[in-house]
Formats: sequence, structure tokens, C-alpha cells
Amino acid sequence: METEPTEAEMAADTVAVLTAERDEYKDRFMRALADAENARKRADKDRREAQAYGGSRIARDLLPVYDNLNRALAAAREDGSNASTALVEGVELTLKELLNVFDRHGVKRIAPEVGDRFDPQNHEAMFEAPVPGTKAGDIIQVSAEGFLLHDRLLRPAQVGVSSTPAS
Repeated sequence: METEPTEAEMAADTVAVLTAERDEYKDRFMRALADAENARKRADKDRREAQAYGGSRIARDLLPVYDNLNRALAAAREDGSNASTALVEGVELTLKELLNVFDRHGVKRIAPEVGDRFDPQNHEAMFEAPVPGTKAGDIIQVSAEGFLLHDRLLRPAQVGVSSTPAS
């Protein structure tokens, strides 16, 4: 014959059920808290990245302006006439101001020089040629400077690279 559970046994069962329920709610609460914290961190990271790299399209669009100003400056210097002196000065000032704007917004030039080592992280090899007196991987010509936006590459520097000199 079965006996009826005592009041103490029923109370113990109720406490066990309530304790399990409490533990489940506590677990859910802790998971929701962790999810909220992760979402906050993700949103903060996204906001920082948008602030730092949001201007990359306009910066990339301004790079040809920089290139054209450099070409105009080189052509005016080659001309050497008195009429081009004011033009050279104006282009130099415009170029300097463009570089100041780049600097304020985290755009930095990658300006390799002839004789530097080729770095595939920052340089793009436009051609390779054997040049006596150089080592394989030396830069022999710089076609265009490269640019970084903070730590991201906007455009690699375009260079010519020496191959192993022919015997």
C-alpha cells in the first residue's frame, strides 16, 4: 500500500522544483547579459571602424588628383620658363595642402625609393628587368606612390623591380 507524501516531502519537492526553475532563469539572465555585452562591444568596434575607414572611398578617389598634381609639377619644372615659376609655386602649394588634408584624415604616403627592397605588402611590381649592379628584388623605378588609410592599404606603390642580373 502506498502512503501519502508527508508535508515535509511535498515542501522538499516544491523547493527542488523552484530551485531548478531559479537556476534556469539565472542561466538565461546571464546569457542575455553576455549577449548584450557582446552586442555593445561589436557596435562600438563597428562605430570605430566606420569613423576610421569611412572616408576610404573619397580618399581613393583623390589619389589620381595627387598623381596629376605631381605630373604637372614635374612638367612645369622641366619647362623652366619664367611663366611657369608661378605655376610651379601654385601647384606646390596645392600639393602641400592636399598632403595636409590626407594627413589630418590618416592617409599616409608609401614613397619607396630606387634601391629599396620590394615589399609585396606595400608595393605592386609593374615590371621586372635585369639591371647590372642591383640585387634581385631591388626597386629600380617608382611609377606611382602608394597610400595607406591608417593601417589599411588604399593603393600599393607601383614599382619596377630588378630580377637577377643577366650574366
